[in-house]
Amino acid sequence: MQTQLLNITPGVLERAGALIRSGELVAFPTETVYGLGADALNADAVKRIFEAKGRPGDNPLIVHISAIDQLAPLISAGPSPMAQALMDAYWPGPMTLIFPKSGLVPMAVTAGLDTVAIRYPAHPAARALIDAAQRPIAAPSANRSGRPSPTTAAHVMEDMDGRIPMILDGGPCDVGLESTVIDMTGAEPRILRPGGITPEMIEAVCGAARVDEAVMRPLKEGERPRSPGMKSRHYAPKGSLTIVQGDARAVIDRIRALYDAAEGSPIILALDGHIPAYGNRRTLSLGPDAAGMAHALFDALRRADDLGADVLFSEAVPADGVGLAVMNRLGRAAAFHIIEV
Repeated sequence: MQTQLLNITPGVLERAGALIRSGELVAFPTETVYGLGADALNADAVKRIFEAKGRPGDNPLIVHISAIDQLAPLISAGPSPMAQALMDAYWPGPMTLIFPKSGLVPMAVTAGLDTVAIRYPAHPAARALIDAAQRPIAAPSANRSGRPSPTTAAHVMEDMDGRIPMILDGGPCDVGLESTVIDMTGAEPRILRPGGITPEMIEAVCGAARVDEAVMRPLKEGERPRSPGMKSRHYAPKGSLTIVQGDARAVIDRIRALYDAAEGSPIILALDGHIPAYGNRRTLSLGPDAAGMAHALFDALRRADDLGADVLFSEAVPADGVGLAVMNRLGRAAAFHIIEV
């Protein structure tokens, strides 16, 4: 299969929408990462997503809509007052809400679960594609399963060339981390995957928010993922990744020692202000702070692959605010191999 990488125009969107309606896959930009989309109501098309990604069938997908009135047919009961408040506050945007699903949504989308994850993206190209397709679009990130998520069209081409017919190039993604996933089926919001909509932002609307314990640990034996991004090793570079966290000076000292003792081709992922402390050791920037790290992380992991790094050592940030999302992604990329100093 030949994969076309195309700039977004009205004509290209019309072609992309026709591909979705015919059961094909199209990669497209969102404000978070690039998505790999299929007709969410076509089980056979959805199965092609799993095939193209090499994604396990027990990992549920997110259904994307382009207007609030598209939500009702996909869920079996209307949104709770708390869910409605979150929708009013943060949709369209980088937030996914989990509801009891309707019979319209195939089990292939939900990995056999009786709930469905719904997102109303802010990116105009994503909404335009949904409109052109004339149906909701199921889409995980447009990368090979387990690899760092794509934040540029070039990242998608690297993983999906020859696997899908079309990639829509909308430039770099603004947020850089996948959406916050919130389970709204209980008495209070439960965060299954942190993102740009932070626990503090959810609490400001709902008065409470619980972060699921699995956010910062591997899944237990036999534990099923209830949200995308809960697999134990996810977002991973090709080399082995170790996180070092603690006092900044102690972290730098430990990473320098680990780098100097490493065999193979090591590299350091560091915050901008710490890079000079590593001297002539090979480093990649994670940005100035947690917000910068959210935007830079996946690109840095892919750049490490491009540079042939087979051993990576990364600094950490505090797991609060957007830092919780950063440490969730970094932890899963490292299979939670974390050194405390």
